[in-house]
Amino acid sequence: MPLLILAAALLLVLMMLGAMGVRRFQLRRTLGTFDASISTVPGRWTMGVCRYGEGELAFLRLFSVSPIPVRRFVRSSVELQGWRKPEEAEHGKVQPGCVIVKMEYEGQSVLVAMDYGAYNGLSAWVEAGPAVGIGVWR
Repeated sequence: MPLLILAAALLLVLMMLGAMGVRRFQLRRTLGTFDASISTVPGRWTMGVCRYGEGELAFLRLFSVSPIPVRRFVRSSVELQGWRKPEEAEHGKVQPGCVIVKMEYEGQSVLVAMDYGAYNGLSAWVEAGPAVGIGVWR
């Protein structure tokens, strides 16, 4: 009986890992996605995938099977404040070759680590929206 329980637990773990792999593959295949890490608390980074929507940027955790984003950033409230290279303490917490983008969202400072090409896309996406008060922002 203990061997059967151990085998079932191992099978469950393998199925979860497989589901996470399939989810990541599907997310990365979708147009408008890029790998990123996010930090809302200083020194704490969460790896994931960002996905552009019609009027929002959605952040989904990497190690999850949930299709629901953990963070959503409405385009009209996103304010990019520039980028910088990772500091020495951040090198082990973010993906290699990335830049750290400082973003202001509804009065909260958010750091996003991403590839420089993804930063260019994010900057263009934020600037491409209609001006506040004109169009369909609110």
